[in-house]
Amino acid sequence: MTGIRLGLRENWRQFSLLILINAFVGGMVGLERTVVPLIGSEVFRIASTTLVVSFIVMFGVVKAISNLVSGHLADIYGRKHLLVAGWLVGLPVPFMLGWAPSWGWVIAANALLGVNQGLAWSMTVIMKVDLVGPKSRGLAVGLNEFAGYLAVGVTAFLTGYIAQRYGLRPAPFYLGIGYAVLGLLLSILVVRDTRHHVGLEMAHHGARPETLGFWQIFRRASYGDRNLFAASQAGLVNNLNDGMSWGIFPLFFAGLGLSVERIGILKAVYPMVWGVLQTVTGPLSDRWGRKGLIVAGMWVQAGGLFLVALTGSFAWWFAASLFLGVGTAMVYPTLIASVSDASHPSWRARSLSVYRFWRDLGYAIGALLAGLLTDWFGAAWAITAIGALTFASGAVVAVSLEERRPP
Repeated sequence: MTGIRLGLRENWRQFSLLILINAFVGGMVGLERTVVPLIGSEVFRIASTTLVVSFIVMFGVVKAISNLVSGHLADIYGRKHLLVAGWLVGLPVPFMLGWAPSWGWVIAANALLGVNQGLAWSMTVIMKVDLVGPKSRGLAVGLNEFAGYLAVGVTAFLTGYIAQRYGLRPAPFYLGIGYAVLGLLLSILVVRDTRHHVGLEMAHHGARPETLGFWQIFRRASYGDRNLFAASQAGLVNNLNDGMSWGIFPLFFAGLGLSVERIGILKAVYPMVWGVLQTVTGPLSDRWGRKGLIVAGMWVQAGGLFLVALTGSFAWWFAASLFLGVGTAMVYPTLIASVSDASHPSWRARSLSVYRFWRDLGYAIGALLAGLLTDWFGAAWAITAIGALTFASGAVVAVSLEERRPP
């Protein structure tokens, strides 16, 4: 392991490259945030909200499963190989979305997008945590998620702007073609694997490697360890409300008369604030601890959802989007750092994969639950119910999570 060192300063070139690549990964999701629900309702004339959000259900289920196996496969085959594989699977997605002849093609594209995100985003997180070592995990995750979700927000705005002028298809998806090609080429040509950094951290960890099987880690990360349980349920509910907002908000706002461009602004503000503030909240969790940021962040998100449901003007919805962005920024990198704190380096990648399985399964559960509630009771009731669930999840963290100060 000659020449291998841990730390952000020591590995800034590879770290910066992975930030850029994760921006392209996030941009692939941003393609869908504004226009795809509207394509379902306006291009394919789908009346059922539950059917419209079926593309998010497919995305969430496939991404969750991809997350679950990604850490195990990364330990076997290497981080870089999984990153490249993620981009190869994602390459057809913008073409399928831009020229889909039926809604079934959109759902199929989201199965591929789920694999792309589950492999590529997981690897950028794991590789950054590998590079920096234990002292800067919150910072590393914050910067990674900053790049990804800033790109989600910027792309959501750009696709809304382009769709307002050139139509819902295919023009907004030209961006995705560029993201996929550049992400694939950089991953193949420039990225280096980080498995040797894990070996170096284990050598200095001060504890013997723990030989745990996959299902042992799955049980521990799901419910066997109270800190990992608290993080997994909060991650699931966090993405549950995000999946709801992804599918329901564009339809809700359009039904109340907002233009596609203004919907794009609202859909952009939330992930952009979320992305930018993670550069602050991630490092703060290294200094202040994880628990307070997670609990407060879940409750701020709940307040934003209640504000969306109970008001009816663009200004209030803009404020609510800010609340959602701030609350999610407090939670997102802190949960990943909390899982890393509670996991041994020898099985950390697999523990993070289990956490990300539960977290991203929230997309599917949130979209399906919100779609059914909207069809039965209306969108405002669906948003209110998800807000109440988000508040309850924060209370679970307040009771269950034991603060574990980073080194």
